[in-house]
Amino acid sequence: MKNFSDLKQTLGITFDNQDLLKQAFTHRSYINENPDSGLSHNERLEYLGDAVLELSITQYLFHTYPNTPEGELTAYRAALVRTESISDVARKLNFDDYLLLSKGEAKDTGKARDYILANTFEAFVGALYLDQGYNEAEKFIGKYLWPNIIQIVEEGTWKDPKSLVQEKAQDIFSVTPSYIVLNQVGPDHDKLFTVGIAFGDDLVAEGTGHSKQDAEQKAARAALIKMGWKK
Repeated sequence: MKNFSDLKQTLGITFDNQDLLKQAFTHRSYINENPDSGLSHNERLEYLGDAVLELSITQYLFHTYPNTPEGELTAYRAALVRTESISDVARKLNFDDYLLLSKGEAKDTGKARDYILANTFEAFVGALYLDQGYNEAEKFIGKYLWPNIIQIVEEGTWKDPKSLVQEKAQDIFSVTPSYIVLNQVGPDHDKLFTVGIAFGDDLVAEGTGHSKQDAEQKAARAALIKMGWKK
């Protein structure tokens, strides 16, 4: 079993109910592989933590940006709680070291692990809320997540990839990106599109999706990464 003493020391948080803390880090796959562990998986805590996160962040944005319209605030919030953002915070807090996973899941990295870490962060927030109340959960969120909004707003990464790459391309190269369907395969009800994004005559990146719109967004995101405009 994982020893959470180092984590508690790092965060400066002591749980009254240790079972809640363990549950926050327990993935469903671990329970499936270890049915006699006596533990519960973290999905209900994740559900609760997601709601606590939304309320905390919404209040913070509402008071921090009093002149910003609702639609823009919603985009800020979405950028702040997306998988990449939350999993990055969870990784910096070494949550990866405390995950209880099946042997198969433990080998996965990349996007799959990001998704698990983001869910675990939400489950931890839910566990903290149950153990010590909303104020303590909000302190934790405020310390580790709120500061990211400054960078998100300054860099414009709250915007969707197509909007952001268009702004960058026009500002830096004085060109408007164009999108070209490079390939489409599969039956009409399950077609897969590959779309390229070009700056003038230069094909910059490609994206694949089950709709042209999705493929364009993925191509735009790939272009942002390739050009160093977004990590």
